[in-house]
Amino acid sequence: MTVLFATHPVYLEHLAGPRHPERPERLDAVLEGVRRADLTDAILELEPRPAQRNDLLRVHPEWYLDRIEQICNAGGGRLDADTYAGPASFDAARLAAGAGLTAVDALRAGRGDAAFCAVRPPGHHATAIESMGFCMISNVAVVAAALAADGERVMIFDYDAHHGNGTQAVFYDDPRVLFVSLHQWPLYPGTGRIEETGSGAGEGTTVNIPLPPGTTGDVYLRAFDEIVAPIAEKFAPTWVIISAGFDAHRDDPLTEMGLAAGDYGPLTDRVLSLVPAGRRVVMLEGGYDLDALTHCSTAVMRQLAGVSGADRSAPDDEHPTSAGPGSDAVDAVARHWQQQGWL
Repeated sequence: MTVLFATHPVYLEHLAGPRHPERPERLDAVLEGVRRADLTDAILELEPRPAQRNDLLRVHPEWYLDRIEQICNAGGGRLDADTYAGPASFDAARLAAGAGLTAVDALRAGRGDAAFCAVRPPGHHATAIESMGFCMISNVAVVAAALAADGERVMIFDYDAHHGNGTQAVFYDDPRVLFVSLHQWPLYPGTGRIEETGSGAGEGTTVNIPLPPGTTGDVYLRAFDEIVAPIAEKFAPTWVIISAGFDAHRDDPLTEMGLAAGDYGPLTDRVLSLVPAGRRVVMLEGGYDLDALTHCSTAVMRQLAGVSGADRSAPDDEHPTSAGPGSDAVDAVARHWQQQGWL
C-alpha cells in the first residue's frame, strides 16, 4: 500500500509560546516515528498547498479569518486563553488545512492508498467562529466540507483524548458528515456527552463515546465493534478522515487515558476498513509526550501501509492494552442509541 505523507517546514515556525505543550518538537517526534516505521518504498512525500480562502470559507466566516491573519501580520498575539499566534502561524494554519485538501486531490488522482498529514497547529477544537485549545483553523472540517460539497458522504473518526468540539459544531446539523468521537470524560473542553447526537437534518450523525480515565485499548475496540461499526454501516461513508490525536496514550501529560502505541494500529485498522483504499486520510491532532508521539506515529503509518504484526521498533510495554475501565460507559452509549432506534 502506498502512503502519501504530507508535512511542511512552516509548521515548525508556528510558536505557541515558551513552555507551551503544543511545541515544534511534537512534529519532530512524529517524523522520527515515520522514519522508524521503515516504509521507504511505501511512502510518497507530498508537499501541501495552502488552503485558499474559498476552502476556508466553507467552515469559517471572513471576519474570523481576517482577525487571525491581522494578528499574525502584526507580529502575533493571544487569540484566546490557550491559543497564541506568532508571525508564521496563519501561514502554518493554512498549510495544515491545505495538507488534507492536497492529500484528497492526490488520492483521487490514484497516487496513493491512504494519506497521513503531519500538521500543526491542530484543528479539532476550533469552531467556526472561535479559536480554542491550541487550534485556529478547523483542519479536518475544511477537508470534510470540501468532500461533502462534491457529493461525498464523510465519516470523521476522532480518537484524540479531548473531545473534538469544533469539528462537531461545524457539522452538528449536517447529514452529509458522520462525526464520531471517543474521548476522556470529564476533560477539556467539557463537551461530548452521550446525548449530543446532532440536530435537525443531522440528528443521529454525531456519535459521542465518553470514556473514563484509564480506559484501555480493548474497550476502544469494543466500542467500535458494537456501536461505531453498525452506525457507520447505515451511514455508508465514501471517505474516512481520522482526527489522530495521540494524547490518549497513558504517558501523555495532559490526559489520564490508558492506551499504548500498540492500541492505535488495531483501532486505525477498524476505521480504515469502512471505506476502500484511496479514500482514507489521517490528520494529526494532539499528543504531548514526545516518545508516545513517535511510537504511535510508527504504529499508524505501518497500519496505513498494510504492514501487519508488532512494531519491532517499539518497546515491549507498547503492546496493546486491556483490563482497564470503560465497559460501563460503552454500555451506556449503546443503550442510548438503542433507545433512539438508531442502533
